[in-house]
Amino acid sequence: MDGVTHFCGTWGRLTFFGLKFPQENIDEREMPQQTTTPTIIADMSPRSVPQIFQQYQIARSQFAQAVADAASRPESVEQLLAGNVIHLLRNLLTDVSPAIQQNAAIAVGRLAAHDAKIAELLVQQDIIRILLFFNMDKSNRYLKRAALMALRSVVKHSADLAKAVIDLGGLEQIVASLEEFDPGVKEGCAWVLGYIARHDQKLAYQVIGAGAVPLLVLCLQEPEVNVRTVAASALSDICKHGNETAQQVLDSGAMHHLIRAVANVDPKLKRQALQSLAAIAKHSEVMTSLVVDQEVLPLALEHAGHPDELVRKAACSLVKEIVKHSPEMAQLMIEAGGLGVLVDSVVRNRGEAKLPGIMALGFVAGHSPEMALSIVYSKGVDALALALDDSNKHVAAASAWALGHIGRHSPEHAKHVSSNGLLSKILGIYNCVTSSDDMKEKAKTALKLILMRTDNLEVVEPLITDAPPQILKYVVAQYSKVLPRDPIARRNFVTSGGLRKLQELLSSGKAPPESILFEHINFINQCFPDDVVKYFSPNYPSTLLERVEEFTPNLRIDPSLWSERLFSDTVIPDDVKEEIEALQRSFEAEPPEEEETIPEPPPEVESPGLGTPKGKSKKSKKKVSGKSSKK
Repeated sequence: MDGVTHFCGTWGRLTFFGLKFPQENIDEREMPQQTTTPTIIADMSPRSVPQIFQQYQIARSQFAQAVADAASRPESVEQLLAGNVIHLLRNLLTDVSPAIQQNAAIAVGRLAAHDAKIAELLVQQDIIRILLFFNMDKSNRYLKRAALMALRSVVKHSADLAKAVIDLGGLEQIVASLEEFDPGVKEGCAWVLGYIARHDQKLAYQVIGAGAVPLLVLCLQEPEVNVRTVAASALSDICKHGNETAQQVLDSGAMHHLIRAVANVDPKLKRQALQSLAAIAKHSEVMTSLVVDQEVLPLALEHAGHPDELVRKAACSLVKEIVKHSPEMAQLMIEAGGLGVLVDSVVRNRGEAKLPGIMALGFVAGHSPEMALSIVYSKGVDALALALDDSNKHVAAASAWALGHIGRHSPEHAKHVSSNGLLSKILGIYNCVTSSDDMKEKAKTALKLILMRTDNLEVVEPLITDAPPQILKYVVAQYSKVLPRDPIARRNFVTSGGLRKLQELLSSGKAPPESILFEHINFINQCFPDDVVKYFSPNYPSTLLERVEEFTPNLRIDPSLWSERLFSDTVIPDDVKEEIEALQRSFEAEPPEEEETIPEPPPEVESPGLGTPKGKSKKSKKKVSGKSSKK
């Protein structure tokens, strides 16, 4: 870069063959002062002119190479943009030297790969047009490779950038280059076409309409593994959008060559071919039948145990797309021994590589209760339980979803799924603040499906404390179904503190009066006596204390309790005697209770004509009075 600046700075002072170059636009005061004059300028003979141009070309080449190297480092990109490097590279793309053009195209591609904004700037600076019609139009294969790499870096960012390249006529130019003899050019074209078709279905249709699919199928037959790998990837990007795009690929005869590619020893080619077959099978049962008819399922199950993790992931993706459409397809997989392979892949794979196997188990379990039990007996629940503890939240949410499909069939299925605290783990996914809406929805659906079939209230009880109202209503609803007809369950519910927790929910306001949760709690309260429900209410202790304070005792006082009867075996001390007398006086000061009065008998009347001795009559009166006093 310094050589270019030095040469351009001294260009105005040169004189060739008696001709002076104009210097009216050059301000000598702003130019750096040269302390020494280069030897090439000192000798002004005609022989030195080619050396000047040679030095200029070397400086340009060094500049393009230096920019290409700096563009590969992310920390240098901002400095390059601040130095107006895009404008300088634009001029170098049209240089007379193919090597300089190649280095400039490489630099453009590396800059565009860093950020979509840089790619948009390249489109605005009309660099894409130069790449298409100046660099791609050359017969230099190395220059074409560099230009295709730059185009790939631009179109991969967004559909708008890909459309900008198409609007400039780039799609036809790229498809035409697929017929080049050089495998590197074919690989670059396949890369660009795959990135264009990846964005949306409309762009995929444009790639198909340009005639790219038959040429990509021909690339699958090339001897170079890299060309076949990229071609399979591009076909996968075309197939994934819909049934129509996949049908176009099938009509081009790609199925046979993709199956042959799966049998190749190269792991990358295997992976891309399996993904292409999965992209074909995913859209409908008809497409799946076409894939299965080619004996692809045993091949996929075989590669689900491949040593390479990414190959295992791609194979499980193909199995997942096959089994999700119908119970018949899932049964074919089970009969081929695929459950054990899927469970093993869930255990062996790490991170997001577990997802295809987990999803496949969930789809199989959702088809029928028998298939769900087959997964249970194949240790599938244990593998999914391990995946629940994975640090990747997407894997944990997918495991919860699969467990929900296993446990939704019957109480027996739910019993296998709800053991070992799995319900609490699923609830933890729902309560996690970092979980997305989709993850929370999967966890909520799984809990709802399992709780609807769970009759073991012991595994449900821990959810009462931690579950939010959106989940708690399903928990309480399950209690309201079991408690009315199970006395032992009612007893256990009281002793374990479940009834107390429900009363706390009512008092805390978490169950609004008009909510379904409030209705279920009231229904459960009706299964117990009122005094038991009141006893476990949070405000019951304070209510008891208030009753104690408000109670007034109504006693029959016997002063001898504190005097003769209390000190029957000893002499009453004087000080104690005074206290007792004061206590008696305090009791006597209180209004005495009304005593029950017994009416006296009427006086005896002597019968006329009968004489009664006086003494005898008095004696009888005394006896009567004595009896009445005793009463």
